[in-house]
Amino acid sequence: MFPQQLTDPRVFEIARALLDGFDRHYKIFSETNTQSKRRFEEADWHGQQTAQRVRIEFYDLRVKESVERLEQDYGASTLPMQVWHQIKLFYIGLLTGHRQPELAETFFNSVTIKILDRQYFRNDFIFVRPAVSTEYIDDDDDGDGFGTFRAYYPTRENLQTVLKQMVENYELRVPFEDLDRDIALVYESLIEQIGRVRLRTNFQIQVLSSLFFRNKGAYIVGKMVNGFRSLPFAIPILHNSKSRLYIDAALFGEDDLLALFSFARAYFMVYMPVPSAYVQFLRTLMPRKPRGEIYSALGLQKHGKNLFYRDFLFHLKHSSDKFRIAPGIKGMVMLVFDLPSYPFVFKVIKDYFPPQKEITRQGIMGKYQLVKQHDRVGRMADSLEFTNVAFPRHRFDDELIAELQKFAPSVMEDEDGQVLVIKHLYIERRMIPLNIYIHEAEGDSLEHAVIEYGNAIKDLVAANIFPGDMLWKNFGVTRNGKVVFYDYDEIEYVTDCNFRKVPEPRNEEEEMSGEIWYSVGPRDVFPETFGPFLLGDLRVRKIFMQYHADLLEPEFWQQHQQRIREGYVHDVFPYDRGRRFIHRIQSRQVIHEPPAEVAPVEEPVDVPPLGVAVHDQGMLSGFHSGGTSSAD
Repeated sequence: MFPQQLTDPRVFEIARALLDGFDRHYKIFSETNTQSKRRFEEADWHGQQTAQRVRIEFYDLRVKESVERLEQDYGASTLPMQVWHQIKLFYIGLLTGHRQPELAETFFNSVTIKILDRQYFRNDFIFVRPAVSTEYIDDDDDGDGFGTFRAYYPTRENLQTVLKQMVENYELRVPFEDLDRDIALVYESLIEQIGRVRLRTNFQIQVLSSLFFRNKGAYIVGKMVNGFRSLPFAIPILHNSKSRLYIDAALFGEDDLLALFSFARAYFMVYMPVPSAYVQFLRTLMPRKPRGEIYSALGLQKHGKNLFYRDFLFHLKHSSDKFRIAPGIKGMVMLVFDLPSYPFVFKVIKDYFPPQKEITRQGIMGKYQLVKQHDRVGRMADSLEFTNVAFPRHRFDDELIAELQKFAPSVMEDEDGQVLVIKHLYIERRMIPLNIYIHEAEGDSLEHAVIEYGNAIKDLVAANIFPGDMLWKNFGVTRNGKVVFYDYDEIEYVTDCNFRKVPEPRNEEEEMSGEIWYSVGPRDVFPETFGPFLLGDLRVRKIFMQYHADLLEPEFWQQHQQRIREGYVHDVFPYDRGRRFIHRIQSRQVIHEPPAEVAPVEEPVDVPPLGVAVHDQGMLSGFHSGGTSSAD
């Protein structure tokens, strides 16, 4: 509906109030990102973690503020639809020349959905499609001539000098331990990638103008352009034990960048006056990664979710298969279904749980929120939370409908047999369930999976996360062979658990008893008891005991627990540890003190990615076992 005339003089004021709410949100969001540079320079890792956590809450707070203001000042929920169409039109006008129009449109949707009845916000009144183009928006207000990215035009002779200047232009206030040494290593790695190819007249290096901050690292992200070819790269910068900076590695190619921006890692903190320009640049580095996932990786997860939903509707329109119960072992807490042609799964909290699951719906939602706010260290899948999602009823098979009616009737609403509304659900990337993968895997693939499983647990422990239910079925395998945890209803902080050794039996009766004869507190954990549940397969037991036997010892957990309580923040490397320059330096017998952050207790085992080999084992190549064509 296009408004024919202005019927309410307050329309412009309401549109302006809505945009003011968004502008306030993005101002606070940007200030938090800007301060991440200072926190990195000061090695304020706990401050960085706190900022990462609270930043996620900013959006909902600003939406709530805007809803309250519109209701209080304008009685927004009582305004007729023709007035809301006029508000939307004025709002679009205000976005002309705005530097974050796509985010402002999503904010408009978020606010108005809170105000209006569901029957209205399904129509074209909200921004189902973008109304304002983000093409050719750039940031040139700083007057430095660089805008979103900086371009350097080196020759082969001065390439090292230009690389050094590129790093120095970020103006980090902490000195490097030996920048010349590090640049020489970057140059050496670059030459290994490009060889002695001819440098064309357009040879250049482009890097985004802001650093990307996450965990304890800062990343330079860019690409090298030569003729019609481009080479994406990222350069991680870390602190050493002497409070000096050093370049830890050089990452090249789309796969390395996909791992860096993985859905299983925490969101970056990066200053972006024009986020669409950053996303467009990053898309040239990772063309297989959807725009919505890039927005989410940059901390703009609400707009990422909006783009995801648009893509989902497009997929529904151009497919005909039916939603079904997801393959694999059914969960006791979540009902999981999927669409075979779509690389995601849909998870609904059941209305009731078996007695051994002492948890509530709110408790489960709290666990998922904990994961959203925590550093996922590449081992916990990001989840998109949706409410009141309308599905075409005829796209659900009868078995799935029966399952929903039996286990989750309160979260579904069947409207006229045409539309099925799911009131609350989570959507996650589909992976091969680890139990299915291991059952079918052999040789190197089996060894890789078991090692990766132990690595996943060790990474989670170092990030202060105890998975709770460590069964193989609660982990999945990504396209590149990465093992990721995705069942969150029993996770706890490691520091909240009491890791104990099983007491020695005091008499023969206790020793022969088939029941637990010792006292167990609500947070007691006995790592020695993991074995019978996890290692029934002799093939798996042999590999596990070779690489990860320490996980069955309470001392391992207690050591990490103590380090976390003492304030230690674990180094998380979104790349193979073998790629670190420290190995090149040490192999040449150069005197160099390893960073103090190298852990004195057991670390994950180095294991190269399997890549597409993950899907080259019988049924693992198809949808039967939940395979995915996703880029990550």
